[in-house]
Amino acid sequence: MLKVPVVASNRINTPEIAEDILAKGDADLVSMARPLLADADFVNKAAAAKPESINTCIACNQACLDHAFSLERVSCLVNPRACHETELVYLRTQRKKRIAVVGAGMAGLSCATVAAERGHDVTLFEASSQIGGQFVMAAAVPGKEESRKTIRYFTHEIKRTGVKIELSHRATKEELDAGFDEIVIATGVKPRVPNIAGVTHPKVLTYAQVLQHRAPVGQKVAIIGAGGIGVDMCEFLLHEPDISLDAWLDEWGVDLTSSVAGGLREPEHRAPRRELWLLQRKPAGKRMGTGPGRTTGWVHKRVLERSNVHMMGDVEYVRIDDEGLHIRHEDAPHVLAVDNVILCAGQESVRDLFAADERGRPTDPRFHVIGGADVATELDAKRAIKQGAELAARL
Repeated sequence: MLKVPVVASNRINTPEIAEDILAKGDADLVSMARPLLADADFVNKAAAAKPESINTCIACNQACLDHAFSLERVSCLVNPRACHETELVYLRTQRKKRIAVVGAGMAGLSCATVAAERGHDVTLFEASSQIGGQFVMAAAVPGKEESRKTIRYFTHEIKRTGVKIELSHRATKEELDAGFDEIVIATGVKPRVPNIAGVTHPKVLTYAQVLQHRAPVGQKVAIIGAGGIGVDMCEFLLHEPDISLDAWLDEWGVDLTSSVAGGLREPEHRAPRRELWLLQRKPAGKRMGTGPGRTTGWVHKRVLERSNVHMMGDVEYVRIDDEGLHIRHEDAPHVLAVDNVILCAGQESVRDLFAADERGRPTDPRFHVIGGADVATELDAKRAIKQGAELAARL
């Protein structure tokens, strides 16, 4: 029996988890770091019995630890005001405007809720039946399930700030032109379809068809594109759905009984669920098969290596047909006899609601373009949320 106070830390990101630890006597105190970047009012909201209003840390590390290890200013992906409190200030507006925000992904949600909090009359249009945009797909990827908590938070913020939301409603140019003082285009992206012969073959799927619409996928799969989305696709296809805690502990060799020094035992290597090829046009190098950041990339790399994913760079895509994916690699032709080819070859901005000048900027000064609709390369929620909040603070 220890006679000194014990402090529990790491992934105690809700009041319920903290209270459960204390109630069970597992620790005397709880320590939080990242959750207080995600929401500086965490303790006040918990004390007021309003846990649903807490902006929950999703453990992405992209703006906190990754910034720290790169000697950048620490902040938070879900809360761009963290460590920028004197620069990103939400002042009450002196002139109430009617603002239309088109797209309820991360950029649109951030912009709409901050603008409404400042006192503007905001209508948020979303073509699908739910909010979240790319985070809906991210939540399907093993290790990124907590993206759902950001969607939950914005659902609360929409109600709290009075944003009027139109789901399953594809906004038109005509309704945007009528009666809105400012129009925010946050329509996001669509998967880019590369120019490959046979790309319309039934074997071919986009990442959205798999992650969002759960299209069935075979046992042998070629993934075109080895960026962040390609790696996420590998994780999704390799993991058992709803893996149990015991199975996860076995997979990573974690010993909760502390009977082994350091709490680590030999991991149990299971045969991978599928045989995967992760392909890219660029030469294979240190960035192939890595995650987006310093503190999370190694995990993805380890999973791919352990699952014997065939990682191939400097690939030329020849065609797709009944035989599979025909490629050239190392100056030799190859046929990957796969059941499916999944396109993770980047995105294209959806920008069909405004007229643009030669630089791609809206010709109507009422229009503002943010998030993936602004820059489509490698989906970046950190940039999208920050960009949405900064625009809303200016309007």
